[in-house]
Amino acid sequence: MTKKKTTQSTRILQVCKDRDYDCVYVNSKKIMLGRSGTPEAAAKLLQFQIRLLTDPTLSSLAPQKVPVDTLCLAYLEYAREYDPGHFYGIKTAVEIFLRHFTGQAVESLDSRSFLFLQEMFVQHGVSRQYCNMLMSYVRAMLKWGIVRKLVSSQVYGEAKLIPALKKGKTRAPEKPKRQDVPDAVINRTLDHLLPTLRDMVRVQRLSGAMRPSEVCRMKPSEIDREYTTDDGVVIWMYTPGTHKNDWREKKQKGEYVRIIPLGKPEQDILTPHLTDKSDDDHIFSPKNTMREKYALAAAKRKSKVQPSQIKRQERNAKNPKRRDRNAYDKDSYNRAIKRAIIAANKKLPAGERIPHWTPYQLRHAAVTEIVNTTGSLDIARAVAGQKSIDVAQGYNHADVQIAVKLAVERSR
Repeated sequence: MTKKKTTQSTRILQVCKDRDYDCVYVNSKKIMLGRSGTPEAAAKLLQFQIRLLTDPTLSSLAPQKVPVDTLCLAYLEYAREYDPGHFYGIKTAVEIFLRHFTGQAVESLDSRSFLFLQEMFVQHGVSRQYCNMLMSYVRAMLKWGIVRKLVSSQVYGEAKLIPALKKGKTRAPEKPKRQDVPDAVINRTLDHLLPTLRDMVRVQRLSGAMRPSEVCRMKPSEIDREYTTDDGVVIWMYTPGTHKNDWREKKQKGEYVRIIPLGKPEQDILTPHLTDKSDDDHIFSPKNTMREKYALAAAKRKSKVQPSQIKRQERNAKNPKRRDRNAYDKDSYNRAIKRAIIAANKKLPAGERIPHWTPYQLRHAAVTEIVNTTGSLDIARAVAGQKSIDVAQGYNHADVQIAVKLAVERSR
């Protein structure tokens, strides 16, 4: 017998049974989710729960009924699409938040709750600066909930009462200053990287202070390969579609255009990757890295491939369980290098192991090298694309010409 459900009066879905199937009622309308206990039913329930939280036309609201779990899940779905650059940090904050407050109503949280949450961030073992960032993500989530009538302004006000952690007044450690990575360490690491990752590292290091996200997002359509200097040297001009200083256009007059000149060494590295690539394809793709990994494993294989393995490979190729992404981001790029170093150190003697480093240290090393070579912080700032918030103009012609001059020197 089918169990009937009255009109939905809150934003918390109640799962009902219709024989062997799960269903929910939204505004007196029955919506079938799927067979009970299946992943499909659970996924569809989450989809409708998020829609119910974010669509004010579906039901009336009782904010005191909204639990922390549903608010966090809805915000994660929002951040995944609209704030991918901070998604990893938001996910970390949400995981710690849910670990201690799951099942509680959002409206039951007060300043003591958020003070306790801040202490949990400290105990997580991250730096003081990162603890403050995690708290900012929590406040952003609450503010997002206020706009959608999921959280009252009182809860958001309680969270804002918690002061940021200050240096010397907390047990949280300070974030260590980023150090340069020596070229000798980079060269040793290159021997243990797959070709695509190896070329990403080389391009970033040679180009002079390119950001990790910029090397990950490179597309053929963003590279002007027809620019020629007055003395006949061909320089490729890479203009990232998005960059760190995009937001300044809204606060200051003038458009910020990030231009990265690429000399002949970088051109030689990039040219093979441009083959068979459309204008909108990413030059460096995880798909290429995985193909290189499988090819390397096949080359090292000594035994013959069995027919059953060939059939399984063909079957998986038609319907893969895991689909590789089309592009790296700064986090996956960093993880790939970290894993390669860990794998290499397992085979190397204790005295020859490679110290861990990140792609951000490549940028730091390039800036330091430019300062040491030219003796000018302004030149390093121009090449690195760093802008003070007090500067009222965009990347001007002089900045680009400084970077072009260094690219010409690399080409020669």
